[in-house]
Amino acid sequence: MKLSHLFALSPLVVALTATAQQDAGKDTKEAKDAQIEQIRIVGVRQQRASAGATGLTMEIADTPQSISVLTDEQIQAFGAFNINDALRLATGVNVEEWETNRTNYTARGFEIKNTQIDGVGLPNDWGIVTGAVEAFGYEKIEVIRGANGLLTGVGNASGTINYVRKRPTNENGGEVGVSVGSYGFKRAQADYSALITEDGSWAARFVATKEDKGSYLHGLENDRTFLYGVVDGQLSDNLTITAGYSFQDANTDGNLWGALIYNYTDGTQAEWDVHDTTTQNWTMWDTEKTNAFVELNYAISLDWDLTVSYNRRDFEEQDKLFYASGAIDKETNLGLSGWPARYDSDVNSNLYEARLHGTFELFGMQHEANFGFSTADSSDIMWQHPIDFSNTPAFGPTPAFPYDLDAIPEPDWGAPVVYSDMEQKLKRYFGSTRINLTSDFFVVAGFNAIDFERNGVNSGAVIDNDESETSPYIGATYSLNDDVNVYASYSDVYQPQEQYDEQGQFLAPTKGKNFEAGLKAQWLDNTILTTLAYFTAEQDNLAAYAGTNPDTGQYFYNGVSVESDGFEIEVTGKLTESLQLVASYTSLDVEDEAGNDTNKWAPRDVVSFQFAYNLPAVPELTLGLGGRWQSEIENTDYNVKQGSYLLANMYANWDVNQQLSLRLNVNNITDEKYINSLQTVGYYGAPRNATVSMSYKF
Repeated sequence: MKLSHLFALSPLVVALTATAQQDAGKDTKEAKDAQIEQIRIVGVRQQRASAGATGLTMEIADTPQSISVLTDEQIQAFGAFNINDALRLATGVNVEEWETNRTNYTARGFEIKNTQIDGVGLPNDWGIVTGAVEAFGYEKIEVIRGANGLLTGVGNASGTINYVRKRPTNENGGEVGVSVGSYGFKRAQADYSALITEDGSWAARFVATKEDKGSYLHGLENDRTFLYGVVDGQLSDNLTITAGYSFQDANTDGNLWGALIYNYTDGTQAEWDVHDTTTQNWTMWDTEKTNAFVELNYAISLDWDLTVSYNRRDFEEQDKLFYASGAIDKETNLGLSGWPARYDSDVNSNLYEARLHGTFELFGMQHEANFGFSTADSSDIMWQHPIDFSNTPAFGPTPAFPYDLDAIPEPDWGAPVVYSDMEQKLKRYFGSTRINLTSDFFVVAGFNAIDFERNGVNSGAVIDNDESETSPYIGATYSLNDDVNVYASYSDVYQPQEQYDEQGQFLAPTKGKNFEAGLKAQWLDNTILTTLAYFTAEQDNLAAYAGTNPDTGQYFYNGVSVESDGFEIEVTGKLTESLQLVASYTSLDVEDEAGNDTNKWAPRDVVSFQFAYNLPAVPELTLGLGGRWQSEIENTDYNVKQGSYLLANMYANWDVNQQLSLRLNVNNITDEKYINSLQTVGYYGAPRNATVSMSYKF
C-alpha cells in the first residue's frame, strides 16, 4: 500500500571541532592579532567548504566511531550518477531498492533514517528515498555507521548519511560532460565555479544535469533535470554568508508499486525473466524536490564563532500506481489480484539552527565546547483519488502473468480528497565538549534534549503526539602511538517512528543503547587507514510489519525488541603510487527478544572492494574494478529467498590531454541474475550494461 510521507525528524549534528592541541602560552596577543588579520584576509578562501557529518575537524583516524567517505572522484569514476548507485560503493551500507521509485538505505541490520546535508538534519520520511536523487551536486558523501547519539544525539543503531554540497572553489573553471549507454541512456552535465569579485571574497558555483533513459524492465522510462546554484562571500571582516538553491524534476513512466510475485500456490519459489514487471503502461510517478539554504558565520574572536543557518525543503509528487499481489498457479500463471491507486503529496519543511562553538584552555591543555539550539517544522498533506472498485477491471483478478503492459485499462479517477494531513515540530537543545586529558587521550561528552510534537489526521485516525527525551553520549580515543588509535563510544538509541498500529496511531519511539569499540591504524607513511570495529545494539519497540488492515488496506506495525552485534574491517588508501583501494568486510547477527534470527533480509556477511590502477607504462590510462559479495537473504513474510551472489563493475578512463577525458563503464560484468532487495519483495537487478562518457575541463 501507499506509505505516507511523514516527517521523520532527522536530528541536527552536534558540532564539536577537535583541533590539534596547542601550548597555552605559545600565542602572544600580537601573534593572535596577526592571526586574526590573516583570517580576515584569507579565512573565507580557506573555509569555502561544507560542514561534515560529524561537525568535527579531527581526522577520521581520531574519531571514536566508524566513518567512511565517498569522494566525488570515486563516484564519477564508477559512473554513479544517482545517490543509489553512489551508496552501493559505501562500506557497510545496503541499498534496498525494493521498488523502481522507492529505496531504503540500511546498515547493521536497521534502516538508516537520519539524513543530513552539510551536517544539518533534514526530513526523511520512513527512511524512504522517493525517486532517483542526483549525485553530481555533491562534493562527497559521508557515512557514520552505528547509533549516532555520540555525534547527533538521537537515532537508531544503523547510521547517518551526510551529503556534502559542492561550494565555490578558489578559481574560475569547471567541466562539461556527456554520456550514452545501454537501454537508451543519455546524459549531459555541467559544473562551473566563478569568482565574482576581483579580490576573490565572493564566488559562485552552478551545476546542471539532464538525464533520459529507458530500462531493462518492460515499459520503464525515466528522465531527470537537476539545477543547483550557490554563492558565498564576505559581508564584513568577521561575517561570511553562503546561500544556495537546488531543484530536481524527475519523471517516471511504467513504474512498479510493490514488485514481482515469487510465490507459487504450491509453496515453491517462482522465477521470471529479468525484464518482467507487474506494472501497466498508464502508471507514472513524478516528483519535484527543492532545497534552499542560507548560512551566516560570525567570527566573535580567534577562538569563538557563531553559526546561524536556515534550510527549506519542498517536495511534491504525483503518481498513478498499480499493485499486484497473491500467489500464482504454476500451471496457468493465474492467481494475481490488482489494486490501482492515485496519490498527490505536498511536503514543506523549515529548519533553523544557531550554534556557538569555541576553544578554551584549562589545566594547561586546550579543549573545545559547543552549544546550540534548533527548531524544525513540517507540514505534510496527501490527497487520494477515489475509485469505484466495483466498476474497474484494474481491481481484482489479473490476466496470466506475465501479462502485457496494456492488458488492464486505467481506472476512472475521482476528484482528490485528503488522505492524511500532518503537522510536526521539533525543538532541540544540545551541548558537547572535547576534553584533552593528555596529549594522547581525549574524551567527547555531551547531551541532546528534544521536544517533539505531531498532530493531524492519518487515514481517518486523529493523531496527537507530544514527546520529550534527553540523551547522554560519551566517546573516547587513545593513541597507542603515532599510527594506532583505540576508541570506544556509547550512545542512547531514541527516535520517533512514522509507522502506525492497526488503529492508525503512530508507534511510540524506539529506545535502546548502542556500544562500539575499535582500532584505527595508519600504514605506509599514513597512506593506508585500517579500521576494525566491534558493535552491539539493543532497540526496544522497533517497528515491524504486522499485517494489513482489511478495512483500510493499509499496512500496520507493532513494536519488537531487536539485538544486533557484529564487526567491520575497512582498508582504504594508496597501496602504491599507482594503486588505490577501498576494501571492507562486515559480519552481522540480528536477533529478536526470543533469540531467533530476525531481519533476515539483511545479509549477514558482506565483502566490498574498489580498486583503481594507474598504469605506469601508460599514465594516461586508469583501470578500475569494484564489487560487492553478500551472503544469502530471505523474507519470511513473503517466503522468498535469494542466494549469495557477487556483483562486479569495471571502468577504464583515458585522459586524452589535460582537458579531455574518455571513460567506459561496464556494470554487472558477469551478467549475474539476482533479486536486488528482499526488505519487502523486490525485483531483478539490471543485467550487464555499459556507458561511455566524455568530459572536458576548462
